[in-house]
Amino acid sequence: MDHMKTMDRLKKRAEFLAVAGGPRASRRGFVLQKRDLRADDESRPARVGYTVTKKMGNSPERNRIRRRLREAIRLAGIDHAVAGTDYVLVGRRATLSLPFETLVTDLISGFDALKRPTSGPRHHDRGKEKAQQPGQATSPERRER
Repeated sequence: MDHMKTMDRLKKRAEFLAVAGGPRASRRGFVLQKRDLRADDESRPARVGYTVTKKMGNSPERNRIRRRLREAIRLAGIDHAVAGTDYVLVGRRATLSLPFETLVTDLISGFDALKRPTSGPRHHDRGKEKAQQPGQATSPERRER
């Protein structure tokens, strides 16, 4: 394998968790997550990590998803990834049935979508509304009673 054509990989759990809080781009076959680069990281090449959960199938299917994603990164990722940035590809089952050219096109569009400025970091408390305590007023009208 030609190491010049491959990207460095994320291997530690802490690296994956750091990327999980950043912006993401969802596509048919995967979710591409990104950790914004820091000023001191601009000189190093981009790194990528791969995640495929057990929900996606048995181990041969998960490995096939991972192999297809690695090959798509090898072909398109180096040209479109930003240096000093960490990426995580979360594989979906659709990766197995998508034509490979479509997978590469989706990967390129995901990289391009993540290059656009975002509104800020993602918050993981989405959907977790603060539970209202019994007897607590919900509106100004209720407080007057």
